[in-house]
Amino acid sequence: MTIPISRLTLGTVQFGLPYGVANRSGQPPFDVARAIVRMAFEGGITTLDTAAAYGTSEEILGRLLADLGLREKLCVVTKVPALPKSTDNAERVIRQSVEQSCHRLGLETLPFVLFHQESDAVHLPVLHELKREGKIAAIGVSCDHDGDATAKLVATESIDAVQIPVNLLDRRHLRSELRSAAAARNVSLFARSAYLQGLLTMDDAALPPWLAAIRPARKQLGVVAEQAGLSLPDMAFRWLLGVNGLTSIVVGVETVEQMADNLALWRQGPLPVDLQAELDGLEWELPFEAISPRCWPALEAAWRAGNNSRTHVAS
Repeated sequence: MTIPISRLTLGTVQFGLPYGVANRSGQPPFDVARAIVRMAFEGGITTLDTAAAYGTSEEILGRLLADLGLREKLCVVTKVPALPKSTDNAERVIRQSVEQSCHRLGLETLPFVLFHQESDAVHLPVLHELKREGKIAAIGVSCDHDGDATAKLVATESIDAVQIPVNLLDRRHLRSELRSAAAARNVSLFARSAYLQGLLTMDDAALPPWLAAIRPARKQLGVVAEQAGLSLPDMAFRWLLGVNGLTSIVVGVETVEQMADNLALWRQGPLPVDLQAELDGLEWELPFEAISPRCWPALEAAWRAGNNSRTHVAS
């Protein structure tokens, strides 16, 4: 039986790691993760997102699905860890990753398996073979850098899904032909990073200094939200609900309260048309490093090195 993809996907990286720049509660204990998944399912969510690289997320999910009796009722999207550029045994590594994910999740067939980085798409034939063998039901790629390259991938490769970052500050993939290419080839689009790893939920004063480049854009969004009588996080989430062509929006939580809030926003639906259009019209030239969480550790290190250097000079 094929489980339909819900408009909202529960991201579970927080189940395996203390994840997110705005995370203040850390990795939730098992009973809290259990309550989150139960609430998500009862609220209409049928899709869960995880990855082999997310600490113990797959293992926790496997226990939760068995404990709640939801293995046949929830669709799990997982990912093969990023492969080293120099690997000579990619097929063995990919097969081993899939087998381990099956074991941790307690599933004979994985509903979705994506490569965790777009450069690994050269190994799609291995995923195709695993799909033919019945180990995987659907395959795809998690992409980050280039919307045009992702659109070309969808248009030229036989894949079932792509995961991309989309939020109010990062619309690179929306400016490409990706959505039309995905619609033409019946490829599911999963939009992650709805809150930019929590950056769109934080108070302005808490914004890390190494991400100062996005402060003006974030401040402008805060003004629009205030004028609309909304919080910035609520506006960011509901804006995504109004973006055409996205199959599902991946949102991670670490508390039951956050899960309840996201379900409530989902029920409210998209923003009013005029507010959606106003937000769609906003444009900024933001450096890739500032809107890509993968780059943040390097930005932080550079900022700290610069500060230390100035401190030594001053002393």
